[in-house]
Amino acid sequence: MHQEIEWIERVIPDVIDTISRRYAVLKHIALAGPIGRRSLADAVGMSERILRTEADCLKKQDLIATTKSGMILTDKGREVIQGLSSFIDQLLDLKQLEVQLNQKLGITNCLVVAGNSDNDRDVVDEMGKLVTNTLKTLLPHGKNVIAAMGGTTMAQIADCLTPEISRNRELLFVPARGGLGERVEIQANNVCARMALCTGGKSRSLYVPEQVSESTYRPLLKEPAIQEVVALIKQSNAVIHSIGTAMHMAHRRSMSKDLVAMLKEKRAVGEAFGYFFDESGRVVYRISRIGIQLEDLASMDCVVAVAGGASKAKAIVSYMNHAPKQTCLITDEGAAKAILKE
Repeated sequence: MHQEIEWIERVIPDVIDTISRRYAVLKHIALAGPIGRRSLADAVGMSERILRTEADCLKKQDLIATTKSGMILTDKGREVIQGLSSFIDQLLDLKQLEVQLNQKLGITNCLVVAGNSDNDRDVVDEMGKLVTNTLKTLLPHGKNVIAAMGGTTMAQIADCLTPEISRNRELLFVPARGGLGERVEIQANNVCARMALCTGGKSRSLYVPEQVSESTYRPLLKEPAIQEVVALIKQSNAVIHSIGTAMHMAHRRSMSKDLVAMLKEKRAVGEAFGYFFDESGRVVYRISRIGIQLEDLASMDCVVAVAGGASKAKAIVSYMNHAPKQTCLITDEGAAKAILKE
């Protein structure tokens, strides 16, 4: 829905505000008509001057009529109310969720799509469309180095990106962290390759697994090819990442039974960038490996976090205690409503 609304607003700026305002007038007349102008203005929270303008437009469209007792709906007006009710109610509900999430999470921008990705993976595609729109809006023209995480959500998001993002831009996608030893198709290296393919950009791979011993890990960092990619990651001006639930990510990372037990004992609920958080946002464990660190996000032009489903509500809230203000959270209705109930 967001993408369709954006297209409409390009043709008619502020059209959604206008539709919402006039729908509110129609709905109050339907409920209370016949009603006088002053009473209606008070009911919908408008000045009489603005209401007069809106009422005149609705009257010209034969949606309302004026009688001695006040304004009433015409048959055409009742038809419009019935036809628009589902669309407007969903639109206003999502907009309200976005405003409430911004306030609760303390970040600049939250975007919410309808549905719950726990039950319907097609909802992730809708979030993917918003990622495309967000990158088109936030990425500066010219060269951009975009760090991306792996995972099932990110792999699906990658296939939703479009070449429009590359307009007036040179895009290079790099993995935000080392590999997790998981299925090839959801590893960060492959996600970056898919993002590059879908946008017309380029990508680089980082062949350093996270779960290796220090004796193995340190010599790998001396390899010139790896040092080159690490340098590119440090130059990233944007990052696209998901937020995981703690136990799911612990198993994805093949963590030992002792570490999993420790995470349970400390009540870890969320994970991002190798950091595990409890419900209050306290870092209870950190995997120190190369790649993007939490402190690196503050200086980035564009930080896009994508996570949906009611099951991720606590994980999202826990991570957002550390998210920089410029973060754009793209989520779904299931997660948004669960977060606001917390």
